[in-house]
Amino acid sequence: MSEKKKIAIVLSGNGVYDGAEIHEATLTMLAIAQQGASYELFAPNVEQAHVINHLTGEEMPEKRNVLIEAARIARGNIADLNTYQASQFDALVFPGGFGAAKNLSTFAFEGPDCTVNPDVEKAVKETVAAQKPIGALCISPAVITRILKDVEVTIGQDSGTAGAIEKMGGKHVNTTHGEVVHDSKYNVYTTPCYMLDASIDQIADGATNIIKAILKAI
Repeated sequence: MSEKKKIAIVLSGNGVYDGAEIHEATLTMLAIAQQGASYELFAPNVEQAHVINHLTGEEMPEKRNVLIEAARIARGNIADLNTYQASQFDALVFPGGFGAAKNLSTFAFEGPDCTVNPDVEKAVKETVAAQKPIGALCISPAVITRILKDVEVTIGQDSGTAGAIEKMGGKHVNTTHGEVVHDSKYNVYTTPCYMLDASIDQIADGATNIIKAILKAI
């Protein structure tokens, strides 16, 4: 029997407004397990941009750490992203949530002029150099575009975000629920998820389809 394929998942905290989108993260893990592969979780060991009260949407006067918060989703089984090695994995996947645009990068605050966390940039470039697939859900394709520039991605149909992607040198493709865009140059797979007005079963479709496409490519 062939060895299980292993996928690294990068989380950006815990909760849609200031961290990883929990449905996207969990359903990505489920899709990987259901398709006979395994996963390991990573997050950068940095302070969150800010903390949002998910009940009111208001900013809270406290500080939280991205890795510690992401450990909630990981049930404690998570590693610092600076330990990631592309040679140990078959693919790298980024679920969405505002954490991708606030903690993995500054895209939420600076748009196309954003900077990307150095550990995120290193992980993406190392994976591309190893010619292994990268998956990005929801808003995280914007982060990938900032790193790789001339990459074809989708975030669904939001014209503002699509415009920012084009300004960063990327090419945006409009998509609907569950659709996956593949950039053959960099071997990047993207799907819109909650960048569209979506229900949890539609998120499951997106996560399943992107993981299927990645596993097929490995």
